[in-house]
Amino acid sequence: MATALIDDAGLDDLEREFLGRVRGRVLEIGAGDGENFGAFDPGVEWQGLEPDAKRRAELATRAREWRHTATPLDARAESIPLPDHSVDAVVGTYVLCSVDDPAAALAEVRRILVPGGRVIFVDHVVAPPGTLKRAVQWVATPISKRVCHGCHWDRDTERALAEAGFVGGDIRRLRVRSMPFGPVPMLLFDGRAPGGD
Repeated sequence: MATALIDDAGLDDLEREFLGRVRGRVLEIGAGDGENFGAFDPGVEWQGLEPDAKRRAELATRAREWRHTATPLDARAESIPLPDHSVDAVVGTYVLCSVDDPAAALAEVRRILVPGGRVIFVDHVVAPPGTLKRAVQWVATPISKRVCHGCHWDRDTERALAEAGFVGGDIRRLRVRSMPFGPVPMLLFDGRAPGGD
């Protein structure tokens, strides 16, 4: 299947559009230092999860600036310290590539979501089979895991989401211009957990 080729500015616009769709009680996993705050609807009840202490401190500061009162959670996505069915939406940007166990993380996301709750994920993903890009990703991943916060360049995130039971409503497969290795395959996924109406 052919994918659209866009630049970083186009990707940023799409990320903001996708993140702006969530409402209600929202958990952002791997929230980093809070760079997504400007994309959320002002009415969301935001909660962040960030295991890195330095990033979490910056996240807490930026959360207060954006008038979000929840203290960011010191936890990993594989073990979210929230009750079952306690959030309306979960978002993650460039996080499913870095978790230790994607299946466990997505099971936790399902557990804390209300039935039919929304998920928004943005991530770079594995290139199609048999491509040079996929071979480069396979070679680069052992290095990127060590130097880029556990990042796996060869993850099939779309398949992981489907296997976890999430149903895509708006799925965009893109290639983002990049140097020196050429376009990076990206996935923007707006979907729902099972259940609901």
